[in-house]
Amino acid sequence: MTGTAGNRTRHRLPRTNAMRLAAIVIGSLLAGAMTIAGCSHSPPMRYVTLSAAPAATPLATGRIEPVQLTALHIPGELDRPEVVTQISGNQLSVDEGTRWGAPLARMMRRTLAEDLLSRLPEGSFVLPDSPAPTATRALVVTVLDLEIDTSKTLRMQAAWTLSTGRPDRVVLTRQATLSVEMPDSNAAGQAASLSRALGELADRIAASIPSR
Repeated sequence: MTGTAGNRTRHRLPRTNAMRLAAIVIGSLLAGAMTIAGCSHSPPMRYVTLSAAPAATPLATGRIEPVQLTALHIPGELDRPEVVTQISGNQLSVDEGTRWGAPLARMMRRTLAEDLLSRLPEGSFVLPDSPAPTATRALVVTVLDLEIDTSKTLRMQAAWTLSTGRPDRVVLTRQATLSVEMPDSNAAGQAASLSRALGELADRIAASIPSR
């Protein structure tokens, strides 16, 4: 009986050794999971913004009836969080790893407003969404096309309208095509070139606005 019972006896690891082995296995599994998770992480998201461009000439002097930039419109396919480049009439390139710091149309309006503020006579430009005097004229800008060609040139076609009175009466309509050489074709280079193009657009707009 004793011999039979001895044959049925199983060899077991001491409790301490079993716990150590379990810890090693669990640690290996956790390390592997962390390695896989680390490899699956996407690159960090990058953000770019626009900046006002210095005026090419000193601030204009004299007095003109106040003007307010009430709206700036851009093509719908470009007004999205990702940086989108129109590389031909029918082809877009979307940079999934880079986004605008704010909605593009809103940033362009803010930047153009800053540019106009430094180009029109002091006190004659009313910032967007600010209370405006009764006789303030409304400036509406529409970006018709914004494209980057194979020679790293940013081209922007824009039109602007100046109106006054209630109801609105259009007193000025202009259009211009601007070209800016890009120092770099990445998103930061595109943002810098677009900032310069908006500065040149502000030059054209400021020069076209009549005193009254």
